[in-house]
Amino acid sequence: MKLDVVGFGALNVDRLHRVNRIAREGEESFILSISESPGGSAANTIVGLARLGIRTGFIGKIANDHEGRLLLKDFENEGVNTDGIVVARQWHSGLVTAFVDKEGERALYVHPSVNDTLTFEEIELKYARQTEFLHLTSMDDKPFKAQKRLIEALPDIKVSLDPGEIYAGKGLGKLRPLVKRSFVVMPSENELKALTKRGFKEGAKMLLHEGADVVAVKLGDKGCYITDGRESYHVEPFETKVIDTTGAGDAFCAGFLYGLVKKKDLHQCGQLGNFVASKCIAKVGARTGLPSAAQLKNL
Repeated sequence: MKLDVVGFGALNVDRLHRVNRIAREGEESFILSISESPGGSAANTIVGLARLGIRTGFIGKIANDHEGRLLLKDFENEGVNTDGIVVARQWHSGLVTAFVDKEGERALYVHPSVNDTLTFEEIELKYARQTEFLHLTSMDDKPFKAQKRLIEALPDIKVSLDPGEIYAGKGLGKLRPLVKRSFVVMPSENELKALTKRGFKEGAKMLLHEGADVVAVKLGDKGCYITDGRESYHVEPFETKVIDTTGAGDAFCAGFLYGLVKKKDLHQCGQLGNFVASKCIAKVGARTGLPSAAQLKNL
């Protein structure tokens, strides 16, 4: 079985509580509604790729509980291969509890649980070797070490890195082993600044100097900046009515990786990333608006 992209990151269920207001210390508030949906940065990207017809899989860890079963079932419904997911006999699956008021103000509480216990020894190397791209997102120290060991064990696999705030906060020194092995690094402008202490163009040059082949910087409503050291592009965003920016960066990664898998040029990859992100932010939630391959024909 050959896969195009395998994700490796945290698997969380997002439990959303809509409230009349965010309660401060010593205050009370009222819950208006509760909903839950599968989440996790790498997982959102992998679902986005699966909807575009890319052969996808995932490396991660869940528990044998309600949340774990929800995460697995959603992947299976989306056509994502789940053979690389470890199921723990104890503990709990990852959970993000969110409180959102009528104005959109948020308070988030993250309980990583089994996500933080994944070790290199639990990963099936044969499974990981089946992919062209391995897409990494931020995790805690133990799985971070597992990611570093995995890419060392798979020198022929192309690595894609979306650092997120957690990995960006580690600084370039600690993240160097991942950046050095990355075919593409896809940070936001703020993450790149946290990593390099530079503006996005100079910061991108630094990541190329560290060993990355391509850097795609997510600039929000300014589109994206892409460079491989030879070519550089500032790709404008698509016009859309913004409803919810949750998961926009994950959606961009899905579009950009789709372009790489399909051997598109860098400018086209940037357009694809911007397009998928524009569809994501036009709907509520990280996955609701993710487009199908048929919608790409409009590009």
